[in-house]
Amino acid sequence: MDPALLRERELFKKRALSTPVVEKRPAASDSGSHKKKKPRIEKEGSSGSKPSAESSNGTFNIKTSSGYKFGCLAKIVNYMKTRHQNGDTHFLTLEEILDETKLLDISMKQKQWLMTEALVSNPKIEVRDGTYGFKPKYNLKDKKALLRLLDKHDQLGLGGVLLDEVEEGLPNSAKAIKALGDQITFVTRPDKRKILFYNDKHCQFLVDEEFQKLWRSVPVDSMDEEKIEEYLKKQGITSMQESGPKKVLPVQKRKKQSGQRKRHFKTHNNHLAGVLEDYADGVPVKK
Repeated sequence: MDPALLRERELFKKRALSTPVVEKRPAASDSGSHKKKKPRIEKEGSSGSKPSAESSNGTFNIKTSSGYKFGCLAKIVNYMKTRHQNGDTHFLTLEEILDETKLLDISMKQKQWLMTEALVSNPKIEVRDGTYGFKPKYNLKDKKALLRLLDKHDQLGLGGVLLDEVEEGLPNSAKAIKALGDQITFVTRPDKRKILFYNDKHCQFLVDEEFQKLWRSVPVDSMDEEKIEEYLKKQGITSMQESGPKKVLPVQKRKKQSGQRKRHFKTHNNHLAGVLEDYADGVPVKK
């Protein structure tokens, strides 16, 4: 072999030994990719049943609760009252009511409950051939009907009518009341509720001053409402007790007994009262 080549070979070995070499190892992900991944086992509950979508989210279906049902009923009644006050007095089917109140997502069970129980038994809803309408206490069509109602109450001694009940049963009541003007009059109760009375102009006459003095001279400060009501009943006159505010009776507090109770001890041997003797001071001397 050529000696020049041998020298070059030896120099190459020396250079190779003096230069460090880092071995490249395969990545851990590459080595782990050959291994089979174990499937993750989800722990089931003690009952073994899968949790529902409602319980996994920590929520519950509010549409199945009783509060949601009665909330739908209240919304329907308020809507029927509002449309009656606006003059829409024609009756609607249940589907039309649900469409206008945007309650189309309720279940068939709740619809059946509305049809057979809730709307039928509600005092503010009238049912007519499968249709529903609002049922006010006084069904008034116009201002003339209101005036006739107030006149009737005045003639029968029934007093006035609550403004809330008039507004409930008379469409566009504010406009009708304003048109009647001085034919009706208002009285505000202590609880701030207003009452409408018929203003009978035939009773507007001058009273002699002498009779006015006699009227004002009669004292009524000592008479309470119960005595006045009792007197009116004897005279065959009914009072407006039903329209007035209800009285709240004060709660009577129990009186605390002052001092300690006297304790009574049970005595024994009462039948030997004349036979037994007391030896607390010694033996008695026989006489």
